[in-house]
Amino acid sequence: MSVIVVKPDVKKVPLAFSRTNPFHAKVLKNVNLNGAGSAKETRHIELSLEGSGLSYNPGDALGIVPSNDPELVASLLEEMKWDCETTVTINNKGETLPLRKALASYFEITLLTKRTLQQASGLTDNEELRNLVLVENVDKLKEYINGRDLLDMLRDFGPWNASAQEIAGLLRKMTPRLYSIASSLAYHPGQVHLTIGAVRYKSHGRERKGACSIQVAERVNEGDILPVFVQPNKHFHLPEFDKDIIMVGPGTGIAPFRSFIEEWAVQKAKGRAWLFFGNQHVAYDFLYQDELEKFQENGVLTKIDTAFSRDTVQKVYVQHKILENSKELFEWLSNGAHFYICGDKEHMAKDIHNAMIDVIEKEGALTREEAEAYLNDMQKQGRYQRDVY
Repeated sequence: MSVIVVKPDVKKVPLAFSRTNPFHAKVLKNVNLNGAGSAKETRHIELSLEGSGLSYNPGDALGIVPSNDPELVASLLEEMKWDCETTVTINNKGETLPLRKALASYFEITLLTKRTLQQASGLTDNEELRNLVLVENVDKLKEYINGRDLLDMLRDFGPWNASAQEIAGLLRKMTPRLYSIASSLAYHPGQVHLTIGAVRYKSHGRERKGACSIQVAERVNEGDILPVFVQPNKHFHLPEFDKDIIMVGPGTGIAPFRSFIEEWAVQKAKGRAWLFFGNQHVAYDFLYQDELEKFQENGVLTKIDTAFSRDTVQKVYVQHKILENSKELFEWLSNGAHFYICGDKEHMAKDIHNAMIDVIEKEGALTREEAEAYLNDMQKQGRYQRDVY
C-alpha cells in the first residue's frame, strides 16, 4: 500500500523589521520648529508605520539608516579622480555596488577611526601619517580623528598608492543614527515622530554637516521614504500612572517628554507632571509651545518652567530654574516623584546632576555625601533616569 504524504502549506513569515532589516517608512510631515531669526533648525518629522507591525513605548528610540551628503561624495570622487561607476566589493559576502552608490548609501565617510588610519598608512608613502599611527603618538592620532572625515584623510596624507577598492576596504558600514521618539503610539496610532536638530559647524577649515540630521533637514520631503527600526530603551521609561514625574529636556531633549506627556494624556494619569525646558530665545526656540501650553491648560502638565538663555543679560539655564524651585522640587522627590533628564551629556546633564545634589543637600538638610547617596538611591530605585548623548 502506498502512503501519500501531504505536505503542510508553509507560508513564508516575513522577517521582523530590525537594525539589519529596516522598515521603509513614508514621511508624512517634515517641518522646522524654530521661528524665523533663530540660530537653530529643529525638524519635526512624522513617519507612517502602517503595515510594519512595529510598536514602541515612550522612552524608546528610532534608528534611521542615513544616506551621505551628495556634495561630500562628489568631493571624494573628484579628490581621488575616481570613476563613479567603478564597481567595488562592499562586504565579505562579495556583494558589490557602483562606487558612487557605495559612498552615498553604504559606507561611513563622515567619521574616522584609529583602525582606518592605521590601515591607510600602508597605502601611502606619507611619513606624517606613518608617524601619526605609531603607538607613542596615540594621543595625537585621537586628536586628529576628532572632527575630521574621510575627505580630510585623503587630502592630508596623499599621494595614495591605492585603488578605489583598496580605499573602500578601509571603510566601515554606515552606522544607523538613533533618535529619542517624540510621540506616543496610543496618541498617534500608526505613526512615530522625531525631533531632530540640524547639525552644522565649521571644523579644520571646512563646513561640516551631520550625516542624518542634514539629510532630514535638506533632502527629505513629505512622501519620501526613510529606512527605520525601533530601538527599545528599558532604562528610560514611565512609572505607574499614579506617580509624579519631573522631566528636564532642553532643546531636542524635549523629544521623549513629548511622548511621556502624550501618554500621560491618553492614560488619564493621576500623577502630576512637571517639565523644565530651555533653549536660546522664547520668541522662536520654544519647541512645541502651543502643544505644551494646551496640555497645561487641560491639566495633563502640572507645571512648566522655562529658561531662555539669550533673552537675558545673564544667561539662565534649566539648572538655574531647578535651583529656583528647590523647595517644591524636593517636596515632589520626597513624595516619590520620578526624575528624568534628556539631552547633552557633556555639560547639561552634569549641571543638572550637580543642581539636584544642591537641592537635596539644602532642602533635606543633608551633607554633600548624604545628598549624593540620596540621588544614588533614587537611581537604584529607577526614580532617576537619564537619556543623554
